[in-house]
Amino acid sequence: MAPKQTEPTEPMPEGLVRRSSVPGTPVPDPLMPRTPVPGAPASGESVSEDPVSRAPVSRAPATKDPVSKGRITIREVAERAGVSTATTSRALSGNHPVPAATRARVLRAARELDYVANAHARALVGGGRKMAAVVVRQVTSPFYAQVAEGVEAEAADRGWLCVVGATGGDPQREMDFVRLMREEGARLVILVGGVVEDDAYRSRVAQYAQALDSSGARLVLCGRPAPDPGIPALVVEFDNEAGARAITGHLLSAGHRRIVFLGGLPGNTALDARVAGYRAALAEHGLPPEAARVVDCGLGRPAGLRAMTELLKETREFTAVFAGDDMVAAGVLRAIADMGLSVPDDISVVGYNDIPLAEDFNPPLTTVRTPAEELGRAAVRIALRDPERGAGSHHLLGTHIVVRRSVAAPRRPS
Repeated sequence: MAPKQTEPTEPMPEGLVRRSSVPGTPVPDPLMPRTPVPGAPASGESVSEDPVSRAPVSRAPATKDPVSKGRITIREVAERAGVSTATTSRALSGNHPVPAATRARVLRAARELDYVANAHARALVGGGRKMAAVVVRQVTSPFYAQVAEGVEAEAADRGWLCVVGATGGDPQREMDFVRLMREEGARLVILVGGVVEDDAYRSRVAQYAQALDSSGARLVLCGRPAPDPGIPALVVEFDNEAGARAITGHLLSAGHRRIVFLGGLPGNTALDARVAGYRAALAEHGLPPEAARVVDCGLGRPAGLRAMTELLKETREFTAVFAGDDMVAAGVLRAIADMGLSVPDDISVVGYNDIPLAEDFNPPLTTVRTPAEELGRAAVRIALRDPERGAGSHHLLGTHIVVRRSVAAPRRPS
């Protein structure tokens, strides 16, 4: 794996295929959607699908492996279909009259070879443009919005278009969007934000990366890790663990020893790293492991409000709260106020991300500034300046604390 590289930032003030018992005969996953194709194989011939490209693979031996052999050309499709390249071009474009049987034969050959039209060739005839696609969980999140803004700004500076898609956290929607962007000839597909890194995620991202790479495009993982350093994907993220360790250290330096981390989500790569940094800071200050208390409530203001309200009803045996992100902190601040308590006089609160509204909270929030917009810009900039397209390229951006007015020394017990 290539060593991590640190991207300088300006200083700031404050679907799987099941194998059959017959060699060479793949059996389609029954859960994978399939698209009927005119001229499909006859009954009895087994066909499976690539979940990104939906390319059928028949029992007949294929002449090319699109991932290992590089981009399939229109000439190879023509040879497979037994027609001229001109006829193949007309059949694929759908803009010229071609006999139905011929069109079906060409389409079948294209799918068998996992053919994707060359985006550069499309551009020469006015059929395509330089395009980057950014895929986020939700567009209403300030953090995701800032990352998308960075992608769009860097793309615009280079004369590229930017397309934004939201998945709502649905892996199938993410897969559909990646497939669509591949078919539309996007040069970059950027997936943003922490995820639950399980076997399904690892398999899915490997498929994304290989399918995009085979069509001449690039996958960028922005704020999430690559499941395998060997896949053809670029990783650009910031150091979640170091930021969490620093902000927890800030609370400890103010005299706090009973600090709650509120906003965990087990398995989520970003939040797990923040919890690790929180625990590491406690240990560095000589506190035992049982001093750590993690409340798993997920992210968002409603989650923070609900979890903090329940915690305050259960116990007051803590003096500070480290919220998983600034929107969780917003809910925490509201819950504390609703209970007639004051921040920071009764309880200190810190957040993570430094969203634009953080300085307008009451009181203004001490938090970790993550370079969200720069993260988006760097994803585009680094991907375009890396002509080697090497697998396992990993770039780490720094974070720093922004001190405002939500932290004070804990009150002495009366």
